[in-house]
Amino acid sequence: MKMIKRAAMLALLASMLSGCFLTKLVSTPMRVVGSAVSVVGAVVSIVPVAGNSADEALEKVDGAIDTAADSVDAVPI
Repeated sequence: MKMIKRAAMLALLASMLSGCFLTKLVSTPMRVVGSAVSVVGAVVSIVPVAGNSADEALEKVDGAIDTAADSVDAVPI
């Protein structure tokens, strides 16, 4: 019985959350990973010859992650 009450309370709270909050809950970790990739690219760019191309590739990955996160944020919930 106690578990049913908890589940009902959780469902009630979840239904009260705005869609914006839920999408931010999903997209924020995506953006953190993208930022981490960008930092790694900046560190790798120190390596002669291959560093700049690796940095550019990682910047593209960061851009793709940001685009995907923006798409998630745009979902109408």
